[in-house]
Amino acid sequence: MKKLSIISPSKIILLVIDGLGGLPRNSSGKTELETAHTPNMDKIAFEGNCGLLNTVATGITPGSAPGHLGLFGYDPLVFTIGRGVLEAMGIDFDMKPGDIASRGNFCTLDNNGMISDRRAGRISTEKSRDLCLLLDGIEIDGIRVMVRAVKEHRLVAVFRGENLHEELSDADPQRLGVPPNEVCALAPGADRTARIVNGFIAQARERLASHQPANMLFTARLFYEDAFPKPDGHI
Repeated sequence: MKKLSIISPSKIILLVIDGLGGLPRNSSGKTELETAHTPNMDKIAFEGNCGLLNTVATGITPGSAPGHLGLFGYDPLVFTIGRGVLEAMGIDFDMKPGDIASRGNFCTLDNNGMISDRRAGRISTEKSRDLCLLLDGIEIDGIRVMVRAVKEHRLVAVFRGENLHEELSDADPQRLGVPPNEVCALAPGADRTARIVNGFIAQARERLASHQPANMLFTARLFYEDAFPKPDGHI
């Protein structure tokens, strides 16, 4: 690749339109994109060069991690990272080897402890920062939890300490009318980390109880910082 590269003053914009694909949904039999008025996209397509590129192999769900890695040429079968690492790096959080990062959502629980809104009404980023300050610095069994706002209801929780294990289940049940899941160990040796994460969530629930609509949070799958690909010493 180095032999093929040429220094150029030209700029490249990688524009990823997430969720653009669709199926025919109306009486015309057209997709959302076919139905939409798209003069700017039409002009770009007309004046540029078009082609097709399959960045994620058949059978792989192109979620945030494999989708982004595929766009930049990484094989998601070789490099496995979680959404938490992406969120942490997206806000320039300085992760250390051995850290575990979890993507999280502020959510709303009803009076019965059931999830009524998985995104807490999409609270503002400013409000999210205030809530993260309430949670930042919690310590459980020698593990410190650093909590940072990302955007709106989204947050990242970074667990720092010794002997952490990333193989844990999600606390997000992905549906309404049920309580958040208990985080469970998915591999031998992860039980202590599961207890720590559950303890953090329990403390978060106490501290957020009076903060409607974001009176609770849940974590998504966690991964080690050093699972992120760094070929040749670079990200």
